Amino acid sequence: MHWNQPDWRSGRNSPRWTRSRGCRGIASALVMGAIALLSSPAASQPAAEAYPVSTSGLTSSQAIPAAAPLPIYYNTTLPELPPLWDVEQFTPAPRTKATHLVLSISQRRVFAYQYDTMLGSFPVAVGKPSTPTPTGEFTIFEMIEDPTWQNPWTGEIRQPGADSALGLRWIGFAELPNGVIGFHGTPTVSSIGQAASNGCVRLRNEDVLALYALVEVGTPVRVEP
Repeated sequence: MHWNQPDWRSGRNSPRWTRSRGCRGIASALVMGAIALLSSPAASQPAAEAYPVSTSGLTSSQAIPAAAPLPIYYNTTLPELPPLWDVEQFTPAPRTKATHLVLSISQRRVFAYQYDTMLGSFPVAVGKPSTPTPTGEFTIFEMIEDPTWQNPWTGEIRQPGADSALGLRWIGFAELPNGVIGFHGTPTVSSIGQAASNGCVRLRNEDVLALYALVEVGTPVRVEP
């Protein structure tokens, strides 16, 4: 704004006129700037907030612009959890396998132990004097359900089952030059408690099923006189 020497005759160079004209010029500039801003396309739309967008796995025709606004969804579904007082669901199942077996030939009995705790014992038949059951330390290396028996003298193969010579289960624990020794079921229950086998250890079918459930491949077996 410029102040001229006042001319009282014309009034055009008066301080009031010059100041007024300058104010009108500033106001006009502000109005024109506002009109230009409002008329632009960007000003007529709200600013979109950009979200990071993953385009992996999409073709070029499916790609989503990186600045495209995306809706936000909140998953309010919580997983169903068991009640904290249900202790059984948080407690591991106890180990029910035997850590070792002890076969007593003199007692005609096999004992299943979990460390110092006896899990069970079962009456057995052992080898007769001419084909004795070997003594010593062994390890279970073979377990068979419903085993098939082959007659060692005739080569005849018998079908598996409760009436088979091997009964319902076979648990091999010793390999000898003349054959394999193991626990097995038998239909000849009258031999239980006797020295009557060819070296193997016979059990009633119900007992061999129970023993089978207590052991696994790798379980140690100690055979005592």
